[in-house]
Amino acid sequence: MIEVKNLTKVFIQKNGEELYAVNNLSFTAERGEIVVLLGVNGAGKTTAMRMLSTVLQPFSGTASVEGFDIISNPQQVRSNLGFLSGDTGLYARLTAREVITYFGHLYDVEPSNIKIRIQEISNLLDMDDFLDKKVDFLSTGMRQKVSIARSIIHDPPVMIFDEPTAGLDILTAKNIVDFIHRCKNDGKCVLFSTHIMREAERIADKIVMIHEGKVLAEGTWQEFKQETGLNDLDDIFIHFVNRIKDEEIVNEF
Repeated sequence: MIEVKNLTKVFIQKNGEELYAVNNLSFTAERGEIVVLLGVNGAGKTTAMRMLSTVLQPFSGTASVEGFDIISNPQQVRSNLGFLSGDTGLYARLTAREVITYFGHLYDVEPSNIKIRIQEISNLLDMDDFLDKKVDFLSTGMRQKVSIARSIIHDPPVMIFDEPTAGLDILTAKNIVDFIHRCKNDGKCVLFSTHIMREAERIADKIVMIHEGKVLAEGTWQEFKQETGLNDLDDIFIHFVNRIKDEEIVNEF
């Protein structure tokens, strides 16, 4: 489970001004649920996910993963979390097996269990044909499977996917989406970010729309349609953006 409470991240720009990349963000994601953070590029999705993964420290607010606070218990958070993005780095000179093994050691998985987990994951993702090939010689789809494998070698209950299908071909992207659904079916908590409205429609149990670091709206696609009277998620998103702008104009007077 993920619980986010008033999470805020401020960056100081070169001119000395404060930039609120994430501003008072709050939401929850349960086990067996796919929650999608939906927003345009620059909305704060990646910054929020990097705070959840303990890569960045929040300016204020906090969050917990499986009950462990991201500020006071970062090691426990990382032990319960798998993180995958569209630009996950891999070591080109290592084989797929060596990369996965290396991350298994980083997650303190017992060496004997690492071998077992690699075979389980290889069977799951159909990796046997390239497990012992160097990453440098793997296709994009194969590399994505290696990235998934290194993210789940410790069998975490929570998975975070930061725009993992960005720039991928349709078949590779489908492999990612299929794996996300498998995570849900296995009872894992899944947080997925995207700026692609159609992707959110297809995959989300719950959508958290964010814009300029703030929550625009939260609910299911059906709830959004009922509230707005609109049938297209693009139009629904724009509706909520315009509503916030109208409220800001009213507050100025």
